[in-house]
Amino acid sequence: MTDDTAVYFYYREGCHLCEEMAAGLFRNWPAVGERMQWRDVDSREAWRDRFGLRVLVLVLGDRVLSEYVLDPEQLKAHFGPPANPV
Repeated sequence: MTDDTAVYFYYREGCHLCEEMAAGLFRNWPAVGERMQWRDVDSREAWRDRFGLRVLVLVLGDRVLSEYVLDPEQLKAHFGPPANPV
């Protein structure tokens, strides 16, 4: 069973878009960023099979919240308003 409150960030080493997404998450939802678990998709075959080239992916429990770029509406719906809105 998956923890429905766990936040996973699937990334690929050297991915500049992953770095931008993580920075946006830490800037706007810092509490989420602090508890997020980083997962390099290339470090486990199961993750590589599940996501393949679909990185960067932000997952809450089993639910994908964002792919490739932050989805502010999804994040607001699950984590509340951003700490530093633009």
